[in-house]
Amino acid sequence: MGKYNGPKRRLSKREGVALFKKDIKYIERKGAVPPGMRGTKVRPRFSEYGTQLREKQKAKRMFGLTEKQFRRTYEEAARTKTATGRKMLELLETRLDNVVYRLGFAASRAQARQFVGHGLVAVNEIKLDIPSAQVRPNSVVAISSKIVDNTQIKKNLDENPDVPAWLERKGMAGKVLRLPQRDEMEKGISEQLIVEFYSR
Repeated sequence: MGKYNGPKRRLSKREGVALFKKDIKYIERKGAVPPGMRGTKVRPRFSEYGTQLREKQKAKRMFGLTEKQFRRTYEEAARTKTATGRKMLELLETRLDNVVYRLGFAASRAQARQFVGHGLVAVNEIKLDIPSAQVRPNSVVAISSKIVDNTQIKKNLDENPDVPAWLERKGMAGKVLRLPQRDEMEKGISEQLIVEFYSR
């Protein structure tokens, strides 16, 4: 199945959490009733498999990956000596598009992916247009001079004055100081459920 291109809010309602920053207030106000369920806020009960599947779907959608991309990330993590779930999250967090998002240059991971795909981001002064590229510690990620005066980026920076401790931002550039710790990664994901799903 390819990437979902429908309304993003529908995905947040389906998974029961705000997958995207812009949905946080809506979910807090309206609740996360799955699409098609009207007049009730009781979410359906899932089997063990169903719970694992929903967690995998949630993480996949949160980071904006296709099933193939997400499985590839899991398989890469499984080949390392690090705990698979934690390594999988680390690989997701250190994707170039996610780093651009975490640095506050983009309002969403989708927008960050667009910036990267359009060749508007450089890593260590080399233009990279591959959103899935892994960014290593001590790498410098910079926004192209073509859009440094872009009002949307300035707005994004104003709305995101702070960055995670594993990153550092100065002007239109940021540096990966180190790999993120678990409490600095996406907190809304239970990686163990995803490992169990793929281990079946």
